[in-house]
Amino acid sequence: MADSKEMLKVIIDALQDKKAEDIRVIDISNVSVIADYFVIASGSNTNQIQAMVDNVEEEMFKAGFDDPKVEGYNTASWILLDYKDVIVHVFSEDDRAFYNIERIWRDGKEVDINSL
Repeated sequence: MADSKEMLKVIIDALQDKKAEDIRVIDISNVSVIADYFVIASGSNTNQIQAMVDNVEEEMFKAGFDDPKVEGYNTASWILLDYKDVIVHVFSEDDRAFYNIERIWRDGKEVDINSL
């Protein structure tokens, strides 16, 4: 879990650097075995969403974390980065509202990103 928290710090900083909107972290470690945390963020257009994802990948690589599995990069309406313990979801504003994964994972515990 210590590595997960370090990953979160790098990911959140990288997202904030590219002006991600409404960044949320959900601790799902007690409700699922697929990961410890979900990071959810929005971007306002395709270019910004891809820039956010590119920055996360670059900063995570610099921090020594393995390359993630990536889904949805070309369409850039919902890009998923799977770092095993931390899964990053970067949405367009419309897709985030439509899929509302915060509601689906409401059994998880929201983490205050300022406390990391």
